[in-house]
Formats: sequence, structure tokens, C-alpha cells
Amino acid sequence: MMRKNKTTNYRARLGMLKSRLPRLVVRKTNSMIIGQIVEYGESGDKTLASVYSKELRSYGWNFGLKNSPAAYLSGFLLGKKSSAKEAILDKGTRTLKKDSFIYYFMKGASDAGIDVHTKEFDITEDRLSGKHIVEYASKGVTGNQFSAVGKTINNMKDEFDNVLKKLNEYGK
Repeated sequence: MMRKNKTTNYRARLGMLKSRLPRLVVRKTNSMIIGQIVEYGESGDKTLASVYSKELRSYGWNFGLKNSPAAYLSGFLLGKKSSAKEAILDKGTRTLKKDSFIYYFMKGASDAGIDVHTKEFDITEDRLSGKHIVEYASKGVTGNQFSAVGKTINNMKDEFDNVLKKLNEYGK
């Protein structure tokens, strides 16, 4: 009933709070992915670090801001921005499914140095680098969906690697 009404599951929230770990909060809007490291406080939660996938534009990312590669890069950037060494996932009302953007975000944060307290990430390397997007775009059945990036869609893997390299230098 709580999921249907989009209300808080206080039992799950209490479990997260009892762990005394900061929460890794990941949400998707209509235009981007937002990630935060949030810590409980008696007067209200405190955001320790946050990232918006649109920040990837300043690192050279010219593709979509809600796809798997963007989720990974955003998670990686959050991991670089945050001083937190560990966190517990706060997925809200989302159900985690295979290839969920949340897995890619968590993998990025984990690769940047945050222990996300999960056994495994249900991701595939092809989706991580955007190969599935390039293959879909090459079919030509998408209309104007990729008109903004045109033929550069074929360079998605190279751009992913370049942005990741720049993010690795964050804070140095």
C-alpha cells in the first residue's frame, strides 16, 4: 500500500538509520539523475555531497543524462566529491531490476571509493560504456531521438573514457 501511495516506508528507513551510515540517495527526474550522500540529523537530514548528471556536461559528456553510462559517471563524480568512505543505498520506492540505472550509479560511486554495502552490482559492461545505445541508434528506426548528437553517437565509448579520465583527476 505504501508503494502505491508513494509514502515513506518507515520500517525500512528506521533500519537504514540504525546502521548509522550515511545514505546514498539516487533519484531520476525527467531530464537527469540526482545523487546525494545524506546523513541523519535530529533537526533534519544533512546533505554531505550531491551531484546532478548535468554536471557531466562540464567534463565533456555530450550524450543523454539519464542513461546507464551517465548514471555510472554521476556516481563516480559523487564518490570523488564526497568524503564519505561508506554508505547504504536509499532507493526510495523504486524496485531494483536488472540493468537499473541505480546499479550503474552505485558501481560508479563504489569505483570512486565509497563502500556501498552491497554484494554485487547487476550490470553489464556493454551497457556501462553505452554500446547498447550505439547499436540502437545504428538501426535508424529512432527518428529524431539522436539528432542532437548525430554521428558522434558512434564515439560514445571514447567520450565515456575521456570523461572518466577527467573525473579521476577531480580534487587533485
